[in-house]
Amino acid sequence: MCIGVVQTEHEGFAAMLGQHRSVRGGLGRMERVRIDKWLWAARFFKTRSAATEAVNGGRVHVNDVRAKPAKEVVIGDTVALTVADVPWIVVVRGIADKRGSAAVASTLYVETAVSRAEREKRSAERRFARPMGADLGERPTKRDRRRIDDVRGRRG
Repeated sequence: MCIGVVQTEHEGFAAMLGQHRSVRGGLGRMERVRIDKWLWAARFFKTRSAATEAVNGGRVHVNDVRAKPAKEVVIGDTVALTVADVPWIVVVRGIADKRGSAAVASTLYVETAVSRAEREKRSAERRFARPMGADLGERPTKRDRRRIDDVRGRRG
Protein backbone atom coordinates (compact mmCIF):
# COMPACT_ATOMS: atom_id res chain seq x y z
CA MET A 1 0.00 0.00 0.00
CA CYS A 2 1.29 3.46 -0.92
CA ILE A 3 1.64 6.23 1.60
CA GLY A 4 -0.92 9.00 1.13
CA VAL A 5 -3.58 6.82 -0.49
CA VAL A 6 -6.98 6.18 1.04
CA GLN A 7 -8.23 2.71 0.21
CA THR A 8 -11.36 0.94 1.39
CA GLU A 9 -12.63 -2.54 0.52
CA HIS A 10 -14.81 -1.15 -2.27
CA GLU A 11 -11.99 0.92 -3.69
CA GLY A 12 -9.48 -1.93 -3.63
CA PHE A 13 -10.00 -2.95 -7.25
CA ALA A 14 -10.05 0.65 -8.48
CA ALA A 15 -6.82 1.33 -6.56
CA MET A 16 -5.13 -1.64 -8.23
CA LEU A 17 -6.03 -0.07 -11.58
CA GLY A 18 -4.46 3.20 -10.48
CA GLN A 19 -7.74 5.03 -9.92
CA HIS A 20 -7.39 6.05 -6.29
CA ARG A 21 -8.07 9.10 -4.18
CA SER A 22 -5.19 11.00 -2.69
CA VAL A 23 -5.39 12.15 0.93
CA ARG A 24 -4.10 15.63 0.01
CA GLY A 25 -6.12 16.64 -3.01
CA GLY A 26 -9.14 14.40 -2.82
CA LEU A 27 -9.10 14.06 -6.61
CA GLY A 28 -8.59 10.69 -8.22
CA ARG A 29 -5.90 9.84 -10.68
CA MET A 30 -8.24 10.03 -13.66
CA GLU A 31 -9.53 13.41 -12.50
CA ARG A 32 -6.16 15.02 -13.18
CA VAL A 33 -3.43 14.25 -15.67
CA ARG A 34 -0.11 15.73 -16.77
CA ILE A 35 -0.47 18.49 -19.35
CA ASP A 36 1.92 16.83 -21.83
CA LYS A 37 -0.08 13.59 -21.70
CA TRP A 38 -3.36 15.46 -22.07
CA LEU A 39 -2.15 17.47 -25.09
CA TRP A 40 -1.02 14.24 -26.74
CA ALA A 41 -4.28 12.42 -25.91
CA ALA A 42 -6.31 15.39 -27.21
CA ARG A 43 -4.33 15.14 -30.48
CA PHE A 44 -2.81 18.60 -30.46
CA PHE A 45 0.59 16.92 -30.98
CA LYS A 46 1.50 13.77 -32.85
CA THR A 47 3.91 12.46 -30.21
CA ARG A 48 4.16 12.89 -26.48
CA SER A 49 7.74 14.12 -26.82
CA ALA A 50 6.52 16.86 -29.19
CA ALA A 51 3.96 17.87 -26.56
CA THR A 52 6.67 17.94 -23.90
CA GLU A 53 8.91 20.09 -26.11
CA ALA A 54 6.05 22.55 -26.66
CA VAL A 55 5.44 22.81 -22.93
CA ASN A 56 9.15 23.26 -22.21
CA GLY A 57 9.37 25.85 -24.98
CA GLY A 58 6.78 28.06 -23.28
CA ARG A 59 4.06 27.57 -25.90
CA VAL A 60 1.57 26.17 -23.35
CA HIS A 61 -0.11 28.12 -20.53
CA VAL A 62 -2.59 26.67 -18.04
CA ASN A 63 -4.88 29.24 -16.42
CA ASP A 64 -2.65 32.07 -17.72
CA VAL A 65 0.48 30.61 -16.09
CA ARG A 66 3.34 29.07 -18.07
CA ALA A 67 3.21 25.32 -17.53
CA LYS A 68 5.83 22.66 -17.00
CA PRO A 69 5.34 19.13 -18.40
CA ALA A 70 4.39 17.71 -15.00
CA LYS A 71 1.66 20.32 -14.42
CA GLU A 72 -1.61 18.53 -13.84
CA VAL A 73 -4.80 19.71 -15.52
CA VAL A 74 -8.30 19.18 -14.21
CA ILE A 75 -11.69 19.63 -15.82
CA GLY A 76 -12.45 23.33 -16.15
CA ASP A 77 -8.86 24.51 -16.64
CA THR A 78 -8.15 26.93 -19.50
CA VAL A 79 -5.24 25.90 -21.72
CA ALA A 80 -3.67 28.36 -24.16
CA LEU A 81 -1.24 26.80 -26.63
CA THR A 82 0.41 27.46 -29.94
CA VAL A 83 0.68 24.65 -32.47
CA ALA A 84 2.64 25.46 -35.65
CA ASP A 85 2.07 29.22 -35.25
CA VAL A 86 -1.67 28.68 -34.72
CA PRO A 87 -2.92 29.84 -31.31
CA TRP A 88 -5.57 27.79 -29.49
CA ILE A 89 -7.47 28.61 -26.31
CA VAL A 90 -9.43 25.63 -25.00
CA VAL A 91 -11.30 24.67 -21.85
CA VAL A 92 -10.65 21.15 -20.55
CA ARG A 93 -13.89 19.12 -20.61
CA GLY A 94 -12.48 15.62 -20.22
CA ILE A 95 -9.40 13.88 -18.91
CA ALA A 96 -7.47 11.15 -20.71
CA ASP A 97 -3.94 9.89 -20.41
CA LYS A 98 -4.14 7.53 -23.39
CA ARG A 99 -4.51 8.50 -27.02
CA GLY A 100 -7.79 7.48 -28.60
CA SER A 101 -9.66 8.20 -31.78
CA ALA A 102 -10.12 11.73 -33.10
CA ALA A 103 -13.79 11.58 -32.16
CA VAL A 104 -12.91 10.82 -28.54
CA ALA A 105 -10.14 13.44 -28.52
CA SER A 106 -12.54 16.17 -29.65
CA THR A 107 -14.68 15.56 -26.56
CA LEU A 108 -11.77 16.34 -24.23
CA TYR A 109 -11.91 20.09 -24.85
CA VAL A 110 -14.07 22.98 -26.02
CA GLU A 111 -12.44 25.77 -27.99
CA THR A 112 -13.41 29.30 -26.96
CA ALA A 113 -15.29 31.47 -29.44
CA VAL A 114 -12.47 34.05 -29.49
CA SER A 115 -9.91 31.37 -30.33
CA ARG A 116 -12.06 29.88 -33.08
CA ALA A 117 -12.65 33.31 -34.66
CA GLU A 118 -8.92 34.10 -34.57
CA ARG A 119 -8.01 30.76 -36.17
CA GLU A 120 -10.61 31.21 -38.92
CA LYS A 121 -9.37 34.74 -39.58
CA ARG A 122 -5.75 33.56 -39.89
CA SER A 123 -6.84 30.72 -42.15
CA ALA A 124 -8.67 33.13 -44.46
CA GLU A 125 -5.63 35.43 -44.57
CA ARG A 126 -3.38 32.53 -45.57
CA ARG A 127 -5.85 31.35 -48.20
CA PHE A 128 -6.12 34.74 -49.90
CA ALA A 129 -2.46 35.73 -49.54
CA ARG A 130 -0.20 35.59 -52.57
CA PRO A 131 2.08 32.57 -52.63
CA MET A 132 5.67 33.06 -51.51
CA GLY A 133 7.91 34.18 -54.35
CA ALA A 134 5.06 35.55 -56.44
CA ASP A 135 6.57 39.03 -56.30
CA LEU A 136 9.92 37.87 -57.71
CA GLY A 137 8.65 37.73 -61.27
CA GLU A 138 9.07 34.97 -63.77
CA ARG A 139 11.71 32.28 -63.74
CA PRO A 140 15.08 33.35 -65.20
CA THR A 141 15.96 32.08 -68.67
CA LYS A 142 19.17 30.22 -69.38
CA ARG A 143 20.71 33.47 -70.65
CA ASP A 144 19.63 35.31 -67.47
CA ARG A 145 21.06 32.52 -65.33
CA ARG A 146 24.44 32.83 -67.09
CA ARG A 147 24.47 36.58 -66.47
CA ILE A 148 23.65 36.06 -62.80
CA ASP A 149 26.46 33.50 -62.52
CA ASP A 150 28.87 35.94 -64.16
CA VAL A 151 27.99 38.64 -61.68
CA ARG A 152 28.41 36.26 -58.75
CA GLY A 153 31.71 35.02 -60.15
CA ARG A 154 30.64 31.38 -60.36
CA ARG A 155 31.27 30.92 -64.02
CA GLY A 156 34.77 30.32 -65.31
